[in-house]
Amino acid sequence: MEQFLEAIQAGASGDEIANIPIPESYRAAFVKRDEAEMFEGVESWDKDPRKSIHVDEVATPELAPDEVYIAVMASSINFNTVWTSIFEPLSTFNFLDRVARQSEIHARHKRDEHIIGSDASAVVLRVGAAVRNWKPGDRVTLHCNYVDDQDPSGHNDSMLSTSQFIWGYETNFGGLADLSIVKANQLMPKPTHLTWEEAAVNALCNSTSYRMLVSEHGARMKQGDSVLVWGATGGIGVPPPFRTNCTAYPPMPPVAPQMSTLSPCFIRAPLSETSIR
Repeated sequence: MEQFLEAIQAGASGDEIANIPIPESYRAAFVKRDEAEMFEGVESWDKDPRKSIHVDEVATPELAPDEVYIAVMASSINFNTVWTSIFEPLSTFNFLDRVARQSEIHARHKRDEHIIGSDASAVVLRVGAAVRNWKPGDRVTLHCNYVDDQDPSGHNDSMLSTSQFIWGYETNFGGLADLSIVKANQLMPKPTHLTWEEAAVNALCNSTSYRMLVSEHGARMKQGDSVLVWGATGGIGVPPPFRTNCTAYPPMPPVAPQMSTLSPCFIRAPLSETSIR
């Protein structure tokens, strides 16, 4: 992967990147199947991800026709990464085994290691035979919605698809690695004004908040609406005020002391905006 990194930093063309061979293995962060019960009997707060997450070389998987190889330039940690690392609420190897049952090519996901991470910014290295809109050298950011675009159950709302999974959590080959494989429909152009790190931290949490508040499949928040955000903190809670460019009102007192960290607040869409997109 060093050869790819040097080429990218030197501004190599897409053709030059396409001529660099894909390595047989790459460095990644992962948990192990045979350690899934290592924290049995241990309280959640005492489970230490430093004991369960390993960083080492893993074998490079085969590329499916609708997938791309990417060189990961930056990634981030989400709650699902933490859950994976402490094997709660259940071992994610159950998810990988479920994915593997879908088809012969999906069987790649059933491994003895689960490569974690559900966010990334990256450079495309190779594209599968069915990929039309992306090419080696493209700078991209990714969303984590891993879905079969040929499954009619997801045509109206991909989150309701029977084949929908969260990349790097319910599937393998996540973003906390030097290389990853993702479906082409997970790719979005990297905003040119953002650093690699900035581009790698927005997709999962921001898109979740957008879906819940603004989208046709959520609350359809519009001009002048007031919304109670219960838990205006953390990855999902922070984006709503910024997403709607709204005013945050004083926190409403929680109903119980143990809920005081949830920081509820009222937000209102600005009347000066003609629409929220």
